[in-house]
Amino acid sequence: MTSKTHEALVAGQFGSRADAYLTSAVHAQGADLQALAAMVRGQSQARVLDLGCGGGHVSFNVAAHVREVVAYDLSPDMLQVVGRAARERGLKNVTTAQGVAEALPFEDASFDYVLSRYSAHHWRDFEAGLREAARVLKPGGTAGFVDAVSPGPALLDTYFQAIEVLRDPSHVRDYARAEWERALTGAGLIPGATAAYRVRLDFAVWIERMQTPKVQADAIRALLAAASRSVTRHFEVGPDGSFTIDVAFFQAAKSAD
Repeated sequence: MTSKTHEALVAGQFGSRADAYLTSAVHAQGADLQALAAMVRGQSQARVLDLGCGGGHVSFNVAAHVREVVAYDLSPDMLQVVGRAARERGLKNVTTAQGVAEALPFEDASFDYVLSRYSAHHWRDFEAGLREAARVLKPGGTAGFVDAVSPGPALLDTYFQAIEVLRDPSHVRDYARAEWERALTGAGLIPGATAAYRVRLDFAVWIERMQTPKVQADAIRALLAAASRSVTRHFEVGPDGSFTIDVAFFQAAKSAD
């Protein structure tokens, strides 16, 4: 029996794959990424937390618009890649910090914006991570979260969560939109604008980026091949196993009172 913590699992999964996430086309572009960048445009004195920064794409896209960006992640290896890339791009206002989402090492009300993209589905405690995001936001501050979301119905949700955890055992859950909205409210934030996206994932690239073992990749293929028409239609499963997922953007504010 393993004694590995969830945090160690996450760090191990992503540490050796940091460069792959830096160069990933899915992570380096997209309307959702532009929506996060648009939130801070014109806010030249703002301090931004990129929570669960991964390959640093949020940090890189917002840095030109704000005073300071702190790229924060659990993986030291990922942060090394982000720091190096920021220096190569001349982004002197990007710094890095390491730790978990559920216990941020920052003072209360220390950021004007908290932004997070494709990170929350790895958090051990989703609600605690959102509470921490709210805590470090200044009164009147704004948070923006982007993540893959559950399609909702149990039939679709079961398949989606199953293939996610087979690909990456550090996966916790892709939450439904309603779960996000309840959790944001429970964290003391005021839900605002939302947007929905559909993102196509090339199966071979998706598997290679995480270096998923063959036995697990084969299990994913078998699950998709055995799925009912309702599942394959929703996820637009192709002959090569490529499929389309639901992604959502959630904006929320902290009361100015």
